Amino acid sequence: MKKPWVRKLLIGLGIFFGLILIANLAINIWLKTQLPDYIKKNTDYQISYKSLGVDLGTGNIFATGITVNNKNPQNVNVMGFQGTIDTLKVSRFGIYDAVFNKTISTSDIYLAKPNLNIVLAKPKDKKKDKKTNPVSFENIRINNGTIQVFKHTKQKLLGVNDLDLMVENLQLTEDTVENKLPVTFDHYSIKGKDIFFQPDEIYTLKVQKITTANGQVSVNNLHLAPIIDFDNFKKTYPKKKQLITASIQKIDFRDVVLKDNTVSLTNASFQNPNILIYTTDAIPDKVKKPLNFELNLGNFKLNNALIQVNKPDGNKMLFAKDVNLNIKNIEFNKETSAEMIPLRYKDFSFSGKDIQFSNHQDMNIGTFSLSPKKGDIRNISVIPKQVGSGKTTMNLTANQIVFNINKWEIVDKKLNLDVKDVLVNQVNGTVTAGTIKSTKKSNFNGIQFPVLVRNVTLKNSNLTYDSKNQPLQFQNLNATIKDIELTEKPKNGGLAVKVKDYNLTTRNFAYRTKFYNMTVAALSVGKNKIKLDQFAMKPLVSRAQFIRMIPVESDLYDLKANQVNVVGEWDFFSDNQFLHATNVSVLSANANIFRSKIPADDPKEKLLYSRLLRTIKLPMFIDQLQLKNSVLEYEEDTPKSSGPGKLTFTNFNMNVKNLNSAKMKGKPTQVDIKINCTFMETSLLSVNWGFNTADQSDRFTIAGKLNNIPAVALNAFVVPYMSVTATGTIQEMLFNFKGNPKGIGGTFNIKHKDLKVSILDKDSKKKKGVLSAVVNIFVKSDSGKFPESVVVEDVERDPTKSFFNLFWKGIEDGLKKTLIGIDVDKTKKTVEKTKEAVRDVKTTVNEAKASVKEAEKDISKAVSSDQKSPAEKPKEKKGIFRKVFNKKENPETK
Repeated sequence: MKKPWVRKLLIGLGIFFGLILIANLAINIWLKTQLPDYIKKNTDYQISYKSLGVDLGTGNIFATGITVNNKNPQNVNVMGFQGTIDTLKVSRFGIYDAVFNKTISTSDIYLAKPNLNIVLAKPKDKKKDKKTNPVSFENIRINNGTIQVFKHTKQKLLGVNDLDLMVENLQLTEDTVENKLPVTFDHYSIKGKDIFFQPDEIYTLKVQKITTANGQVSVNNLHLAPIIDFDNFKKTYPKKKQLITASIQKIDFRDVVLKDNTVSLTNASFQNPNILIYTTDAIPDKVKKPLNFELNLGNFKLNNALIQVNKPDGNKMLFAKDVNLNIKNIEFNKETSAEMIPLRYKDFSFSGKDIQFSNHQDMNIGTFSLSPKKGDIRNISVIPKQVGSGKTTMNLTANQIVFNINKWEIVDKKLNLDVKDVLVNQVNGTVTAGTIKSTKKSNFNGIQFPVLVRNVTLKNSNLTYDSKNQPLQFQNLNATIKDIELTEKPKNGGLAVKVKDYNLTTRNFAYRTKFYNMTVAALSVGKNKIKLDQFAMKPLVSRAQFIRMIPVESDLYDLKANQVNVVGEWDFFSDNQFLHATNVSVLSANANIFRSKIPADDPKEKLLYSRLLRTIKLPMFIDQLQLKNSVLEYEEDTPKSSGPGKLTFTNFNMNVKNLNSAKMKGKPTQVDIKINCTFMETSLLSVNWGFNTADQSDRFTIAGKLNNIPAVALNAFVVPYMSVTATGTIQEMLFNFKGNPKGIGGTFNIKHKDLKVSILDKDSKKKKGVLSAVVNIFVKSDSGKFPESVVVEDVERDPTKSFFNLFWKGIEDGLKKTLIGIDVDKTKKTVEKTKEAVRDVKTTVNEAKASVKEAEKDISKAVSSDQKSPAEKPKEKKGIFRKVFNKKENPETK
């Protein structure tokens, strides 16, 4: 027998379920008869249906033949619905919220054959209005639907036909549209045709067909097109940088998830895209808010793309076809957007054909391929587009550029790059240096230093580098550079370069300047050795042209050398540049130096060699410099000379020890120079010359000996300048000088024999006999067996003249005091006085002749006179001759 409380419980439950059944039946009856009127009175919508079933317990609703409209289509504050639904299934419908809160909420909704126009509510200020949306649902299924979505302004936002859709956790508000995400969801399945999407006032997006099969979404014939033309775009949106138009034949992707401003998908593939980008000169406003958008792509493929970017004037800036891009595991977020490469990825490959790039020059690339491990660029050509732009330009072709990469990764938001090797093959053309220097400081914030390049090879190239119309030419150029290390300069920016080893070879090397063409038959440059074969530096102008072209005095050189060798070590790339050569040898050089005194003097101070070496900025030290078996000629002319005077030094051998800039620590600064040669092809000359580059007073010593000089050998130099010839022999000349920037002095000794001097007329170059005889009175024709040295002193230097001008002044002063034996200036004055005396003698003789004639007249008168006595006549005659010869004696003619 049942207990009483059990019976009561069962009766209570029966009554309860009975009441629920009655209520459910009553509500269904009420919904069928009263719900449309209730919705019409208490909501913003009008709804009608053919049948409706409601399960009060579960909240499930099933309806057919539904028609829905807004009561007030002009009310933009609520979402608008207008259209029909063949079948509606709703799970867990919130009846309470629908009745009392005037909101519709449900977990699942199924629509069969919906034909709806949806108008999104006007976005609300979340700070002022925190009301929930009038319609919300988590999961939705649509079968064979036609959906049109409009903004509250009645502008069409989204449209789709034949829509089959399944979406889980769907959220649809206009707020998400403004963030470029019209919907957010977790899982999906979609199929539709004639899709239309207009996210803003600039673009429309159209898709012919979209389908889903086993999680794979396929999009056919996508078109992104601007609503306005480019000219109106620039006027309407002056701050926007670019306008894009694109068409893509097919897009495939899978596993799309849109959630919390995150787009996730895998295996996205774009087939045959055609992309055109118009750029403007606009400067966009700086984005104040950080990027709040994340993109996660498992794999991304771009196949057979055509890409074109136009300049603001409509001309092409970039064009490429057959572009293929494959990126694995892409990540894009707030953190990566601040990095040099705003994407993170596991691997990528990129390739393209017929690539064109244009700025101030046109670049064309036949094929291009790149991956994190290697790159290959082929058939490159660069052609200048603008003449005289002031920018560095290239006019060249290259067969291939290939490189392999050890490491390419992002570390602490910086690019870490380690290149294994680079090969550049068959580069031909010209690089012209620009005249405009950039004022922008280089920014390397996105690079992690050091950047390493292990090996660079340049093969079979012919290059010309032209700077200021001074071309530098390399033919058959081959070069290798090993272990390049790039670091940022801490003080003034830019890059510092360290190189472990390098080697360069070229033939027919040439460098042309304003006045010269320098050539080398073969050039080899390495880290420890430099070799030049058949070096020549030839003037491009004649001597007469050179004189007209220079504003002040300058030397004109004509140089050549069979070979130049440099051995040592040096660094010209890093911040710690230096040059330390153990040996420099120049073999069989021939140098002609010409200077004309016709142009104006150069008023600039000429530095002595010790100070000149100190001006070299980098530490330089050459243990030994040798000039072997060479010829040196120096020619000089003046406005008064008839042709240039010439000094010749043959069999010229020079040895320089410790040539330095006084900047290399631990190295001596004393420079010793020894010269041995044949002077004027007849006489042996030896010179010892020395100075200390660290000596701020620039003192120097120079001593030497010259043997057996036929005086006629000097005529080639002294005739054009002094109008003097000499015969005889200078058996030995010794000099020992010390000097500084103020002057020179020391001792001078000369031994000579049978020396005679002839003075020539400056115009006719004929010998002046009388003057030559007078001068030779004072010249010591023989010095004797042991001539004494003379002291050279008080020889002042002209700071605007060279060191050799000062040295010659010392020789000249010694010659005055030993060769002639008297002061030359005094000798010249004596000669002038002798000339005056001769003129006075001639004058006296003429006066005497006149007096004799006068006396003859007087004698005739005296003889014929009878008034005078014979005793007086002889006396008168004697007075007449006294008158003639009793003139005042000239002390100069006496």
